[in-house]
Amino acid sequence: MIDLPMPSVRTPAPTTGGLVDTFGRVARDLRVSLTDRCNLRCTYCMPEAGMPWLPKTTLLTDEELLRVIRVFVGLGIDQIRFTGGEPLLRPGLVGLVEQVAALTPRPRIALTTNGVGLARIAPALKAAGVDRVNISLDTIDREEFLALTRRDRLPAVEEGLAAAREAGLTPVKVNAVAMRGVNDESIPDLLAWCVDRGYELRFIEQMPLDADHAWTAESLVSREEILERLSARFALTALPSSARGSAPAELFLVDGGPATVGVIASVSTPFCADCDRVRLTADGQVRNCLFSEVESDLRTPLREGATDAELAGVIRGEMWRKLSGHHIGAADFHQPERSMSAIGG
Repeated sequence: MIDLPMPSVRTPAPTTGGLVDTFGRVARDLRVSLTDRCNLRCTYCMPEAGMPWLPKTTLLTDEELLRVIRVFVGLGIDQIRFTGGEPLLRPGLVGLVEQVAALTPRPRIALTTNGVGLARIAPALKAAGVDRVNISLDTIDREEFLALTRRDRLPAVEEGLAAAREAGLTPVKVNAVAMRGVNDESIPDLLAWCVDRGYELRFIEQMPLDADHAWTAESLVSREEILERLSARFALTALPSSARGSAPAELFLVDGGPATVGVIASVSTPFCADCDRVRLTADGQVRNCLFSEVESDLRTPLREGATDAELAGVIRGEMWRKLSGHHIGAADFHQPERSMSAIGG
């Protein structure tokens, strides 16, 4: 990974302004996990059975979520992405979106979902204020899908994708994790399928965030390998880095465009220096990085009567201690105890 230069002096967290860290990065993108539960059991995220769920009493209520999000927006956050687990399992999702969309200034609102159940709710989400969606889909082969997710729900995901497009939740982006010996040979088929339907595909290197802690560097399908497999069927033309802004995906035109494909090389080519994200778990913990081994508790002060200014102080302190990068591959790297489903994507 590329380390940022260490600040010469460690000073206390600022008490005013936006969510800056000691390396000068400013957080503007808040990932809000609404639940740790999911209706799939993807092998790179959750075990087949025996997942210990968060107690319901620990989850933030809609009213608590709205208040915390309002504090974040006051600190300069301009994009909210609802995640899970599976966010469509959260009761009252549409109403929560409506309230967030009514905030001033209005943040952009996105949703990351596995697509199961999206067909019935996509129009309501659009009307409530969701601007666009990312849908997780690692393969369009039904047997591969069943092996990966341990659920035979591929038709439901396809229906959800089509419904999102019809509802205007565009651009509809597809997130795919490439896994060695599982779906790595079929990734060109997934790209062809997405291009034909107008979906924007993003391949993601598998990260060490599985509940079983079974990830190994040897199983990684790297950026270079993904591009090599795609280039065997398609002509890929790299777009300038300005095309991605602070987004993590490196973009390529497919056969001259206008379709694009992206690669998010979180492991082999990390983008930590440009990270503008902060995360709120479903049980009210603030995390400054997916791979952080520590987090700051907002739920307790929130329920004990803390003021908005005090909550903002907790958030600023968490961002101020953000490290230069995740250090995957380094000797000092430790996989976080929480899996991806419990952190929020």
